[in-house]
Amino acid sequence: MSNDGNVGLQLNGARVLVMGDLMLDRYWFGSTGRISPEAPVPVVNIAKDDLRPGGAANVAVNVASLGGQVTLLGVVGNDEPAELLSKLLIGHGVNIDFVRSDSNPTITKLRVVSRNQQLIRLDFESSFYAAQAFDESEIFRRYCAALPDVETVILSDYGKGTLSNIEPLIKAAIAQGKHVIVDPKGSDYQKYAGASLITPNMSEFELVAGHCTDEAEIVSKGTALRNELALGALLITRSEHGMTLLQPGATPLHVPTEAREVFDVTGAGDTVIATIGVALAAGKDLVTACRLGNLAAGIVVGKFGTATVTSLELERVMHLPGDEPSSVLREEDLLQRVLEAKAAGKRIVFTNGCFDILHVGHVRYLAAAKLLGDLLVVAVNDDASVKRLKGDARPVNHCSDRMQVLAGLKSVDWVVQFSESTPERLINLLVPDILVKGGDYVPEKIVGYDTVKNAGGKVIALEFHNGYSTTKILERSQLK
Repeated sequence: MSNDGNVGLQLNGARVLVMGDLMLDRYWFGSTGRISPEAPVPVVNIAKDDLRPGGAANVAVNVASLGGQVTLLGVVGNDEPAELLSKLLIGHGVNIDFVRSDSNPTITKLRVVSRNQQLIRLDFESSFYAAQAFDESEIFRRYCAALPDVETVILSDYGKGTLSNIEPLIKAAIAQGKHVIVDPKGSDYQKYAGASLITPNMSEFELVAGHCTDEAEIVSKGTALRNELALGALLITRSEHGMTLLQPGATPLHVPTEAREVFDVTGAGDTVIATIGVALAAGKDLVTACRLGNLAAGIVVGKFGTATVTSLELERVMHLPGDEPSSVLREEDLLQRVLEAKAAGKRIVFTNGCFDILHVGHVRYLAAAKLLGDLLVVAVNDDASVKRLKGDARPVNHCSDRMQVLAGLKSVDWVVQFSESTPERLINLLVPDILVKGGDYVPEKIVGYDTVKNAGGKVIALEFHNGYSTTKILERSQLK
């Protein structure tokens, strides 16, 4: 995949207008260990209330997360959820333009979650299709006023009524030469005629085109639908089968899935359409934009609930020629991954060392450390700090080489370097769940003990395997 000379994705500042059905996603997290005496249902002791933008608002947040400049237009009620949603979006850097409805509440979806499992979802909504639920002429006026300042328009249709009169929106944007991407809903696709791209998932596509038994039938029915609606292109997202892009005069493109670990598919379609929209606004071609959208989907399904993807995350998974292993991270990238992993309920194990000449003692020690949690972070002393600790003859191997060897171990998830004599600053930044050191340490004397223990974590001293050390290896080599 092209990446424009390997100088990053260059998505910053791409201008996008998002319009569609706005929602507030609310998550109540708590523990459950007993059944209610009143009914055969679990009792959840709520400990945390998490608010996230949903629907078209999630699309807008994804655009902002990727570095795009985004304006969000939609309908909300005159209520507290609207104010909460506004604050959330402003905090994410989204420029909001809300039309208020006096007759309808802001659509809110409340999910009760325990042990990373959703127990129930409660929806608070009524359709905006109702007569005079909002002023359509006013929202169209604001939409047209925003068009000159953007390159891409994303219309996110969740079937709640905001886009019930979508045809003039598409025509107005196309007339001004904008990319118009539609995330469709329902079985009437005639209203999306003339759009640059529509992005139904497989079940949505089959609802309109009919059941497909294989890829050939997907292509034939998709091509017929694209021609019927005079679409610029049709992108069918196919879950674990990736996606299929159909363009006039081009060979159908089947892009395999990039998902590494599927944790939650909520909002994955929002991430796809947002990524494609930003990429097109930044001047990427449609094939590149769709490939980026596919990569972004593979990242976001590994997160819990409605979530976002950053351009840094996308760059990490592009596997460009000459890149270091994806587990060798810069400090800021490691922090991002640790935060995401913690949000998904993963336990982070942290250890550190010089690892100058990797030997079987190291391998056994790191394997034992990994068994203590879910993800193992190994912090490596850079060359200057090794020299301070071990003398002018060390290190034998440069830091970049040591990190790449560690990254190749099955037990190691992420590798990062640090320049200080101790990793105290890095531990304070990451606050791992489990801090591990090898040797005859007393846990209370291990650097970072207070930070980890005060956060409710564990500090563990693991035995080194006798007879193995870089120093002894060097001494034996000199004897020969």
